[in-house]
Amino acid sequence: MVFLPHNSSLTLRMTFRIVPFLARFLSFFLLVSVPFPCRSSSNESTHMEKTLAMIKPDGVFGNYTDRIKNAILGSGFSIFKEMIVQLDEDSAATFYAEHSSKSFYSSLVKYMTSGPVLVMILEKENAITDWRALIGPTDTHKAKITHPHSIRAMCGLDSEKNCVHGSDSTQSAQREISFFFKDMFAGGVATEHDEL
Repeated sequence: MVFLPHNSSLTLRMTFRIVPFLARFLSFFLLVSVPFPCRSSSNESTHMEKTLAMIKPDGVFGNYTDRIKNAILGSGFSIFKEMIVQLDEDSAATFYAEHSSKSFYSSLVKYMTSGPVLVMILEKENAITDWRALIGPTDTHKAKITHPHSIRAMCGLDSEKNCVHGSDSTQSAQREISFFFKDMFAGGVATEHDEL
């Protein structure tokens, strides 16, 4: 047995009382000083973008809908809304109005009214750019060579019957989404785009 002088005993007792306090303080200090990954609500937060995706009649008739939706979801998109629509001549003509002066316009309208289409609002960070990359070039023959894993390479037939449509800009996405989903963008601005 070791005997401690009276002063040492007091020091030892004080040390035993201070140690738990210091341990708790250090634990708290470490807890609040270590950064935790979290999402900020500031301008640095991730901005989710929406775009319109359409599976055209050849994609719907060719039974590519499930494969296309799997590619969409597998690429990190979420499908915010979707619906199947049968376009009439007036609605197809209005949707593709910016192409009305082009030679392919009447056949495009006829094709787009030949069967139902599946329209979807896709959501993701950089949705417009990423969807355009996933679908590939408008000309499916080119897509099969330059983008063999694209949706158009998978199921498109030619430049017109290219299976899918994608908005080409933020303005086009807003206009096209509001065309099919009236409640999404009240007062949307109609602008031209070059995508078929």
